[in-house]
Amino acid sequence: MDTMNKTIMESACKIAKEIQAKAILLYAELASDLPASQDEKPCYDLILVTKGDGQIPERFRGSAPVINVPNVKLTRVGQIKIAITKGIATGLFKKGDKLVCLSGVPKFGYVDSMFVIDVGKEFEILTLENITDITDGVYPEVFGAVLNITLELAAQGREGRKVGTIFILGDHERVLQLSRQMVINPFMGYREEDRNILNPDLMETIKEFSAIDGAFIIKDNGVIITSGRYLSASLDSKDFPQGLGSRHIAAAGITSVTHAIAIVLSESTGNVMVFKNGKIFVHIDKPID
Repeated sequence: MDTMNKTIMESACKIAKEIQAKAILLYAELASDLPASQDEKPCYDLILVTKGDGQIPERFRGSAPVINVPNVKLTRVGQIKIAITKGIATGLFKKGDKLVCLSGVPKFGYVDSMFVIDVGKEFEILTLENITDITDGVYPEVFGAVLNITLELAAQGREGRKVGTIFILGDHERVLQLSRQMVINPFMGYREEDRNILNPDLMETIKEFSAIDGAFIIKDNGVIITSGRYLSASLDSKDFPQGLGSRHIAAAGITSVTHAIAIVLSESTGNVMVFKNGKIFVHIDKPID
């Protein structure tokens, strides 16, 4: 395995230099045993990806940017999509950046996949003209936290049952004007710090209320205004890709007339989609069981 890792890493560094890549994107779990350095220095600029509470290998600590993704099992492409999406949200990547991405299964002890990505051109997803504006009006850490929660719900469901839900982030005043409450607001009367999406004590509550029909409405700073909200704005179904349901049409509609971002979990498929300006920004397939 050491020979394989060495060969792949040498190839990644060579390709990165030839295409003038922004960096090599590498999962931290794989980095600990990977020959990623020469004379104690990385062979190329690295960006490390951690899952959940994953630890950064000591030799890379403090020397490389870190992207944290949820600790769920995903396909190789799914892993890369999430890392790049969060990198764009936090300003690490912009349109035109090239990345060499390495992926694999940590328990096997070797890298088995390499992707060369041109941000803004690859996938069906990163094709919006202003992809760097995806979190315009929303704190990047809020976007990242909601994406993590949505992917965890996709992987785990709620008490063994599939769930589907919508999170609407930012431009809350306009969103409230274009929606109506379906149930009594379960977040009414609580202090803002107690209903902020960044508060880890709130995770189980959010997952519980995800079973309620309707959308979560969240301020740009992460404060949850309400859940169980019906979104009134929608696109004509003829203007939308076939095979997507009412949640996706509602998400596309509300983001087409506001500056909000929508993150949608499909109950039927378990797939996660992010909408901005009425269009799909990224589509992530259901985590692997």
